[in-house]
Amino acid sequence: MSFSEPKELVWVASSLEDLREFPQEVRQVMGFALYEAQVGGKHVAAKPLRGFKGAGVLEVVENHAGDSYRTVYTVRFGDIVYVLHAFQKKSKRGSATPQHDIDLIHSRLEMARQLHVLREGSRKGKVQ
Repeated sequence: MSFSEPKELVWVASSLEDLREFPQEVRQVMGFALYEAQVGGKHVAAKPLRGFKGAGVLEVVENHAGDSYRTVYTVRFGDIVYVLHAFQKKSKRGSATPQHDIDLIHSRLEMARQLHVLREGSRKGKVQ
């Protein structure tokens, strides 16, 4: 069995600072789920986020002390895992992700796409 280098993890906008606000137990679950994504796996709590065409955008949900915490990331861009959003779900109505958060995820997915294009361009521009 061969082990490859984990994929790079890139935090978009305030996602790292937001995740740091989670309780320690939740941060541990989220951190392990992101590590599994980096090594090509998928955590048991990671599910494709509805409305994002396919399984390239995933959401990890962890409940703690009556609250629901979510971290959204994408594996759409090859060798990098982009963490798009980390938040505590405030709404008590159903399990659906609030529209404000969906809109934020869409805009951060676009930011990740643009960042990836720039990173790839600078990689290809380097003399090997």
